[in-house]
Amino acid sequence: MVGALDGKIAVVTGSSRGIGRGTAIALGEQGATVYITGRSTGAGELTIDSTAALVDEAGGTGIPVRTDHGVDTEIAALFDRVRADQGKLDILVNNVYKIPNPPAWGGGFWDHPVSIWDDQVGIGLRSHYVASWHAAPLLFESAPGALICNVSSPGGQSYHFSSSYGAGKAGLDRLGADMAIELEPKGVACVTLYPGSVSTEFIVESSGVRDIDIDGAQTPLVVGRSVAALASAPDLMERSGSIQWVEDLGAEFDLVDEHGRSPAPYSRR
Repeated sequence: MVGALDGKIAVVTGSSRGIGRGTAIALGEQGATVYITGRSTGAGELTIDSTAALVDEAGGTGIPVRTDHGVDTEIAALFDRVRADQGKLDILVNNVYKIPNPPAWGGGFWDHPVSIWDDQVGIGLRSHYVASWHAAPLLFESAPGALICNVSSPGGQSYHFSSSYGAGKAGLDRLGADMAIELEPKGVACVTLYPGSVSTEFIVESSGVRDIDIDGAQTPLVVGRSVAALASAPDLMERSGSIQWVEDLGAEFDLVDEHGRSPAPYSRR
């Protein structure tokens, strides 16, 4: 069966678990070759190797590349590998994120170590810039129609979790909007993605110890299917520079998750 992304080459950062894993699988469903990055390797359940196997099962080709996105040279090596293997890149999904340990669940910014800034903004914003910088020449080889998709959050517009979290997400939204302006003459789109509440492994685990309602939450796979739909949309360049909500993409492209459900709406207060 021919997929909408047959022959396309994608990189999904931070794809050993969560939204990254769901996105890698969804791109694989459409026939893409997906480079899967992260620090966890081996036969465990949440590793880049297990994600690669799931991409293969879905109909694509999964290629795991161990990458610490806090180390610029490792990001550079990732894209050197893509250049050597493929000579081009069609889709970059900037998804990698580091949850502070312990997580910053509310409280004042003074209650948390300064290091959470480096976790949430360094990995959740700076590393996306570095990845995009290295990816750009490869994306130009595939333009027009190449895509950078930055996975952000409604936390870029209202308070979620902590002030450092909001700063990182708002910065990512601004980065995407401005990169779109600079990329337009090159025929490369840059879109910011807003999932709603998502039942990632971390959130499911946390719901057992915190008051988190995950009933009806979006799944990582349906978030990923929204990325796949964007990547093959005929009006992709017209969406460049915009924030695209997963629930809106679900309605537009008739997307459902692995349970047959449309993406749940998110309160946009």
